[in-house]
Amino acid sequence: MATSVELVQIDLAPKRPAPKPEWLKARAPVGDNYHNLKKLARELNLHTVCESAHCPNIGECWNHKTATFMMLGNLCTRRCGFCAVPKGRPEAIDLDEPRRVAEAVASLGLKFAVITSVNRDDDILGGARAFALVIEEIRKQAPGCQVEVLIPDFQGNEDAIRIVVDAHPEILNHNTESVPRLYRAVRSGARYERTLRLLEFSKELDSTVVTKTGVMVGLGEEMHELLDVYRDLSNVGTDVLTIGQYLRPSKDHLPMTRYYTPEEFAFMKEEALRMGFRHVESGPLVRSSYHAHEQADAASGVRMVV
Repeated sequence: MATSVELVQIDLAPKRPAPKPEWLKARAPVGDNYHNLKKLARELNLHTVCESAHCPNIGECWNHKTATFMMLGNLCTRRCGFCAVPKGRPEAIDLDEPRRVAEAVASLGLKFAVITSVNRDDDILGGARAFALVIEEIRKQAPGCQVEVLIPDFQGNEDAIRIVVDAHPEILNHNTESVPRLYRAVRSGARYERTLRLLEFSKELDSTVVTKTGVMVGLGEEMHELLDVYRDLSNVGTDVLTIGQYLRPSKDHLPMTRYYTPEEFAFMKEEALRMGFRHVESGPLVRSSYHAHEQADAASGVRMVV
C-alpha cells in the first residue's frame, strides 16, 4: 500500500535583510572631535564601550566630546546574547587604568564622564575598587566633572556595591536590559531580582545618589511585560530610565523580533513618567549613556534626602 508523503519546499535563495526604518538611521562618524578622541584612547591604551558595543550614536556623542570609557579590559566573563563586547578569560585587573581614564577625561575637558566595565566575575571586589578609584581620580584630575558609573551586578555582592556607592558618583547606573521571562537568554549569569535589589540597596546606602537603569526592546517581549518591569523599577526608587531598540550586532547574537515605532516609544515614556520616574529617555536610538549629561541635568533635583 502506497504511503502519502508531504513534500516541503525549501527556499534556498538568500533572504535579503529588511531595510531599517528611517528613524533608525544614524550618521556615519566624522569630525575632528571624533578622530581626536579615538587617537587619545589609543595613546592611553583605553577602551570605549562606544566602539566595543558598536553603538550607533558614536559619531554624535564623540563630536560632542561625550564618551563612555570601558574599564577592566575588553574581555567579558559573561556571554550575554545581545552584547557585542568580546568574551573570554580576561587579564589581571590593571589598577593604573583609572588614572589613565581620568587623564583622558581631563584632556578632553569633559564636564560629564560615563564609566562602565566588562563583567569581572573572576574578581568582583577588584572591579568595584577600580570604579571607586576612577571616581577619585576624576575628582583630582578634572575637578567639577560629574561622573556616572554603569556597573555590573557584582553577583549581588553587597560589599562591592558599597565600595562604589561610598565613592559618591553623581549617577549610579545598572542596566536591567530585558523582561524576566527572557533573562536566561538575554543576560547570561544575571538575575532579574538581583538587578532590582542592587538598585534598591544603592538607595538604602545613599538616598542622595541618582539611580538609573536601561531596557532594550525588540527581543520578543510583550508590552505588558515591559510596563511591569518599569513598575518594578519605579517601586525600588529608580530615578532615571532609558528605553531603546535592540539591534542585532551579528548573526551570532540573539535575533531581533521587531522594530518598535516612535509612537510606541512615546507611549512607554508617558507610562513610565506616570509611574514616578524623574526622567525617561525613550527612543529607537537611545542607549544607556545617550544624552547622559542632559539626563544628569534633568535628574539633578533628585539629589535630596527622602
